[in-house]
Amino acid sequence: MAIAWAIAIRSGKSGWVDAIWSFAVGAAGIAMAIVPLPGWQQSTTRPVIVALLAAIWSIRLGLHIVVRTLHGGDDPRYAQLRSEWGKDFPRRLFLFLQVQAGAALLLVLSIFAAARNPVPHLQIGDWLGIAIMAIAILGEGLADRQLARFRQAPASRGKVCDVGLWSLSRHPNYFFEWFGWLAYVAIALDMTGAYPWGWVAISGPLFMYWLLVHVSGIPPLEAHMLKSRGEKFRAYQARVNAFWPGPPRNIPPQTSKGQAS
Repeated sequence: MAIAWAIAIRSGKSGWVDAIWSFAVGAAGIAMAIVPLPGWQQSTTRPVIVALLAAIWSIRLGLHIVVRTLHGGDDPRYAQLRSEWGKDFPRRLFLFLQVQAGAALLLVLSIFAAARNPVPHLQIGDWLGIAIMAIAILGEGLADRQLARFRQAPASRGKVCDVGLWSLSRHPNYFFEWFGWLAYVAIALDMTGAYPWGWVAISGPLFMYWLLVHVSGIPPLEAHMLKSRGEKFRAYQARVNAFWPGPPRNIPPQTSKGQAS
């Protein structure tokens, strides 16, 4: 993350931070899944499956961010932080990214716990984990595609994307990003108690939720959207859930004083 910080400061495009983070977490997860460790029993198939899940997630997300960064300006979340932090932006960004590095360690532990489950044969949890990751990648990809199409339409200029998955959640891409980390929990958990390390996998979705909802995801992005879209985004906030997908709320039209409702 120190390297990511240096690249972001020199290039002026903070989107490289998330691309490097995605590739780094994926590479670390793959290593933790397949590198043999003395004293750890593991199956021959599960580590490969877990490594493939981590690789597919990392490559898809990382390449998406690379393309977005090459074709656009600064990431709006980091642009918001740059505006808030002013001249202290480089120092505070460096510290901010070390927090993300620490969280990445816990995410990698989730991958490690799933890969090291010693049950010799694939179980229902393994197939459930594969299904969860497939849904997460397809859902996040669909959300990204719907947003890209909305932005490309001339009639969408100055408006807030509320089509498709974006009508069910203000951040469906973040939701599916979080959802994918449940795959490692499904693979790692052993309800018989024979593999207590499996419970470590819960750290992945817990910390991903914390990052996305409370730290580097929703807060800076929505602050930026409020500045750029104003009342349109406030109305969107009132109507659509921030994170968890659900039907939009019906907001009754406001009436002026003395006017019959």
